[in-house]
Amino acid sequence: MTAASTPLPLPRWAARLGYAGVLPFVALAAAAWWAPSAHRGQAAFALLAYGATIASFIGAIHWGLAMRGLLTPQPGPFVWGVFPSLVAWVALLLPLAQGLFTLAMLLGMCLAVDRRSYPAYGLAQWLPMRLHLTLVAALSLLAGAVAA
Repeated sequence: MTAASTPLPLPRWAARLGYAGVLPFVALAAAAWWAPSAHRGQAAFALLAYGATIASFIGAIHWGLAMRGLLTPQPGPFVWGVFPSLVAWVALLLPLAQGLFTLAMLLGMCLAVDRRSYPAYGLAQWLPMRLHLTLVAALSLLAGAVAA
């Protein structure tokens, strides 16, 4: 039986954890705008660091699924699995606004890849949540970039 023929439902606890994971994006973006001015830069950097962490996590999902043999033994999923981490690392080295913008674009790219690959993993049911989470995270990063 292949992964695509055995759909994996989205567990309720996973959805709760996923949606809870956007709370720091929203809170830090708001803080980058409305915290006391002495703390806005720190909030924007915390947003950048959290975004980089999440981008790395998203890439690691592909690595883990490829390791489980859910795809053919090709290097593509492994290469893609490290790409978000590398781009996120570079984003941390960029000027703050540019790094936040880079991460917003990276999360969009990750969603585009996931929309193509999740069905092959049997994870199509996770895509609506991925879309919601990506929209909130990317908009928060863009708001942080404007505030920075």
